[in-house]
Amino acid sequence: MSKRSYSVEEKYEILKALDEHYSTYELESKYNVHHTTILDWKHKYDKYGFEGLKESSTQKEYSKELKLAAIREYLSGKYSIREVIRLYEISSTSVLRGWIKKYNNHRDLNDTSKGRSSSMTKGRKTIWEERIQIVMDCLGNGKNYQEAANTYNVSYQQVYQWVKKYEDGGEEALKDKRGHKKEEGSLTQEEKIKLQMKKLERENERLRAENLFLKKLEEIERRRK
Repeated sequence: MSKRSYSVEEKYEILKALDEHYSTYELESKYNVHHTTILDWKHKYDKYGFEGLKESSTQKEYSKELKLAAIREYLSGKYSIREVIRLYEISSTSVLRGWIKKYNNHRDLNDTSKGRSSSMTKGRKTIWEERIQIVMDCLGNGKNYQEAANTYNVSYQQVYQWVKKYEDGGEEALKDKRGHKKEEGSLTQEEKIKLQMKKLERENERLRAENLFLKKLEEIERRRK
């Protein structure tokens, strides 16, 4: 398969042909470009328009935390490599494959940019309710940890850890554990009912967040066809 570069106009012409009900495999044969590359172009065009079809003249920056999160998502087996690069806005599958190779060979994964790493590792204190809101928003946007971090002015690593804690133990896992924890066996009947209601609310929130994420994945699948 040819490795030559394609102009924005050429990419757009190929995408127009795709919209005219040609399959990606037919276009692969006709234009000598891999069908997965065509899908990448379509995704970028749908999201960013013509700007998404332009070749970037600068290297895209990624934090160490983002690299590790993307690798773990892929290795979990829940998503394909193409779904992972779209969820984390990674430039190509080859970039992610390179990170995975380093990870499997126990080599260090560093921040792409020193300037970005300083802002990525700087966290701030938050209250319990705020952490819950951040987690809900992050789950609702398909686990875009960086977007949530930017929105709430916290670090990527904080968001990543809070989401994992919530998935493992719910809202209670997001509390500051340095205080004294009251055992469930010593709760009054009223407190037990309130705790059960909290658990049900948490499950409903989790299901709503998952449904939003599944809708995003369905949209990705529709665009790939």
